[in-house]
Amino acid sequence: MSVTQQQVLDSLARIKSPRGVALTNANVLSAISAADGKVFFSINVDAAEARAWESVRAEAEAAVRAIPGVTTVMVALTAERKAGAAPPPPPTPSRGTPGVQPVHAHKPPPQGGAQSPMARQSEIPGVAAVIAVASGKGGVGKSTTALNLALGLRDLGLKVGLLDADIYGPSVPRLTGLHQKPELNDERKMIPLKRFGLAIMSIGFLVEEETAMIWRGPMVMSAVTQMLRDVAWGELDVLVVDMPPGTGDAQLTLAQNVPLKGAVIVSTPQDLSLIDARRGLAMFKKVNVPVLGIVENMSYFQCPQCGTKSDIFGHGGARHEAEKLGVPFLGEVPLHMAIRATSDAGTPVVDSEPDGPHAAIYRAIAGQVRDQLKGVIAAA
Repeated sequence: MSVTQQQVLDSLARIKSPRGVALTNANVLSAISAADGKVFFSINVDAAEARAWESVRAEAEAAVRAIPGVTTVMVALTAERKAGAAPPPPPTPSRGTPGVQPVHAHKPPPQGGAQSPMARQSEIPGVAAVIAVASGKGGVGKSTTALNLALGLRDLGLKVGLLDADIYGPSVPRLTGLHQKPELNDERKMIPLKRFGLAIMSIGFLVEEETAMIWRGPMVMSAVTQMLRDVAWGELDVLVVDMPPGTGDAQLTLAQNVPLKGAVIVSTPQDLSLIDARRGLAMFKKVNVPVLGIVENMSYFQCPQCGTKSDIFGHGGARHEAEKLGVPFLGEVPLHMAIRATSDAGTPVVDSEPDGPHAAIYRAIAGQVRDQLKGVIAAA
């Protein structure tokens, strides 16, 4: 049963804003995306009234979820301060529009100063360790590394999941050959897809491949949170999270939601990539996430005919950077046609060529990651 935008609007029309106006007439709704039972939209309000609107956001999400045929709902509350607006004043008796109290009245200030964003962290039930695979920039082979690292951990006897949190450019559906829509269990949590012995979830399973993800920060944060919390991951030793490139909302949301056990930084040897990798490493250190190490991807080109090695992007830059920054160097992965071809075909090299040299490289990297997680995960 398909769900239409009009059905969503009809449902939202019954929700009242803090001022008592129908939500559909309050001039706060973004464009509504409704396709294949998946509904996405945001509520855009002034920052001074954000807390008053949170209950409205929750009501809107519940109302849309109740529409027959709806399987997934993401409703983000986007709060922006108007240009030139001063910070909200101290609480005073409200003489404005009835029903909207000053923002301070909705939640008492935290005792003992401002609460750290990291105080919101909580473990994912059943998941022993969550690690991030990140890069400072795109195009360095991060997703291919994340998948083959997950498979390497699997080969070491661990129960592994893979979360594709790259909201703007999810690659895992293509890399795994999976294109089904996840089903819901009795608790209305998404059931991850299974392949290669991994539990796999991606935003790419929820939207069409050609869909442009033009989402603001709060929408990205909401999507990452739902894929962490609203998925029935089951019992896992390690959940590998393929992060979007950069140091933005998705990375901070992950760090603030779950106590990450570590991050793997992927870089090519060239200086431009290393500069961005440095930024990524600095970000994880600032939020107290251990850096498990750096992987130098596309470390060298190896001719498939004669075996000659050529340093197309330079060589050894990531190793030198790891030594300079005092973090482990996990290994070199070559630029090789077999890795590219198996990735494009949805048959990653660790699974399709388990006895080959490239699978051995990824397993060696996985072994170093596993060793650093000892005491957190069950012994394989």
